[in-house]
Amino acid sequence: MPHSEGYAYAADLVAGLRRVGDFEISVAAFPERHPEAASAEADLDNLKRKIDAGANRAITQFFFDVDVYLRFVERARAAGIAVPIVPGILPVTNFAQVKKFSAQCGASVPVWMAAQFEGLDDDPETRRLVAASIAAEQCRLLQANGVNEFHFYTLNRADLTVAICHMIGVRGRPPVEAAPRRVPR
Repeated sequence: MPHSEGYAYAADLVAGLRRVGDFEISVAAFPERHPEAASAEADLDNLKRKIDAGANRAITQFFFDVDVYLRFVERARAAGIAVPIVPGILPVTNFAQVKKFSAQCGASVPVWMAAQFEGLDDDPETRRLVAASIAAEQCRLLQANGVNEFHFYTLNRADLTVAICHMIGVRGRPPVEAAPRRVPR
């Protein structure tokens, strides 16, 4: 239930923000359909309303199958959505937790992923390595399909995102060394 003085729908909020100022506005997109949407088409129509109201980009719910994202973008373009659709990447550090969370938010978990994490319940360091490797491969596949922006769901694990970015060739600038200071005599 929306606040009595609030907005009932995200598209209304976007339109309200546009009336206030020239903000950069990102909205949610669901490659596998929002769990409350009546259908994939209804969900895409809702995204189009948010974009038509003035959103600059969409950031997707996390997904693990690159083809799901690519098909979603294709459908969005066919529906007249031309803004960037940034893929949401989630490095998985706790497979059981992600499986539960995915069921609640409508994201599918590929069968092959379970095998990657099998036997690692008591080995957090190996789980982190597997998580970074899987997410980096997902990003590489997206890059091979022309995607050059990513939104990482870090869940307070920025170190994994840094490692993934390093693996896909995105590196920070080297630190600028300060010029030696002269000490007055």
